[in-house]
Amino acid sequence: MKIVVGLGNPGLEYRGTRHNVGFEVVAELARRFGGGKPTVKHEAELVDVLIGSEKVLLVAPMTYMNLSGKSVLPIRDFYKTELEDLVVVCDDLDLEPGRLRLKPRGSAGGQKGLADIVKRLGDQSFPRLRVGIGRPPGRMKAADYVLGKFRGEELEEAEHAVLKAADGIEIWVREGIEAAMNQVNAPRDE
Repeated sequence: MKIVVGLGNPGLEYRGTRHNVGFEVVAELARRFGGGKPTVKHEAELVDVLIGSEKVLLVAPMTYMNLSGKSVLPIRDFYKTELEDLVVVCDDLDLEPGRLRLKPRGSAGGQKGLADIVKRLGDQSFPRLRVGIGRPPGRMKAADYVLGKFRGEELEEAEHAVLKAADGIEIWVREGIEAAMNQVNAPRDE
């Protein structure tokens, strides 16, 4: 079994924000693979799907971004999943909009939801897929930027990135981390 955790903030006011691209990726995977209505357990919305012959649990923590580990740790423990079988999808300010980066392990790199998961798991040896949202313009605060909604051309770019991220997760499930990294980390289509 694989676990895909998409990070974001619960609530209608956060729908469509830059910080919620992780939620959008798990929602896309649920649409593609016939996920039913989510169940709520471990402070998260959970949807079971099959990708090929692999059971995949799609997770959207309802703890708010900065406390994501509060949900991820009990889910990992309940399902007794190895860390390499858990991937976290999140936004990244340091990647240009629409750019994706998949790594098998690493630091949180300033992403607070990822940092909380690393802290609570006591380990950073799990894959993470970062979706670039770019830096805030001018003197705008990062918090205001990540909680802002995609607009105009940004929206189209974000939708494309979500589809490509879901493709990457599908490859990760079917073929493994190396094949997924080769696809996801390639330069963007122009």
